[in-house]
Amino acid sequence: MSEAKGGRSAQLKHTGLRPGWTTGACATAATTAAYTALLTGDFPDPVSITLPKGQTPAFALAVEELDGERATVGVVKDAGDDPDVTHGALVRATVRRLPPGSGVVFRAGPGVGTVTRPGLPLDVGEPAINPMPRQMMRDHIARVAADHGATGDVEITVSVDHGEEIARSTWNPRLGILGGLSILGTTGVVVPYSCSAWIDSIRRGVDVARAAGHTHVAGCTGSTSEKTVVAEYGLPEIALLDMGDFAGAVLKYVRRHPVDRLTVCGGFAKLSKLAAGHLDLHSARSQVDKRFLAELARQGGADAALVAEVADANTGLAALQLCAAAGVPLGDLVAVAARDQALSVLRGAPVAVDVICIDRAGAVVGRSAVH
Repeated sequence: MSEAKGGRSAQLKHTGLRPGWTTGACATAATTAAYTALLTGDFPDPVSITLPKGQTPAFALAVEELDGERATVGVVKDAGDDPDVTHGALVRATVRRLPPGSGVVFRAGPGVGTVTRPGLPLDVGEPAINPMPRQMMRDHIARVAADHGATGDVEITVSVDHGEEIARSTWNPRLGILGGLSILGTTGVVVPYSCSAWIDSIRRGVDVARAAGHTHVAGCTGSTSEKTVVAEYGLPEIALLDMGDFAGAVLKYVRRHPVDRLTVCGGFAKLSKLAAGHLDLHSARSQVDKRFLAELARQGGADAALVAEVADANTGLAALQLCAAAGVPLGDLVAVAARDQALSVLRGAPVAVDVICIDRAGAVVGRSAVH
């Protein structure tokens, strides 16, 4: 069986669901078109961008405004077949020239939130434009600047029409992101969510890996965790299962169709839910339990003051940072607890399990031994 028939891309194709584009990809497209118009006087429509994995989607422009030293472009987000609350939202980017040496500066326009509490991958006071979308916009600004002999020193203001209203249907207010939505995405692609279709694709992924003779497979929550597993173990794509939020689906199917070894890899906060006993890791159906993390920290040697801080932390990342500063290995403790939960679901099936927790950048912040 050809290895091209397994792995993440094959899973997505098997679902029959149409992928879409993240708010970060839409903001990048809008930024690219706006800066091009600012330099040339013409708006490229459609505008093409290059995503982190090499895809080159084209986006139609819904808004075009050019006024002296600034240009604004709006792109309508298409989330594909995913029931995303931001599907159909108008994402705007306004690009303004800055003096040479200013670099690229990001601002939150109407409908984009501002970070007000610690524990997120952005500093307090920063616009809620995540690191990867920022990098994508910087890269495309640099390319346009190089093409037209410009400096690339600009201010980018991202806004989303009705974003503050849409954000009420997200977890942003609880996380201290106020005033609107976050501009998100690590790959630029929205993987469509469907319980039955995605679980079926996971099962097919296990079948394909087993049929090809692979005895070590990895259940990954996303593309960043896939990269980590490949770097750690050199696994081929066919041995990578895009489990998304469906940890239980992977474990239950592997229980009935065993492999010698299963690695589970994902973000610290998401895998802390597995550690606490949740098998569906989607934010709509399970939340990070800070009291559970506080108890793990206590077991790991945290004093009473740190335990209280962890219990009151804004996010799982904030809890992890608090413990790291105090020398308490919360990442390892979560990985071990998640592995033990996985083993309990496997019910004695002959499968060795290890768990790797990562941060948003893909750095390993916790791991369990193989058991």
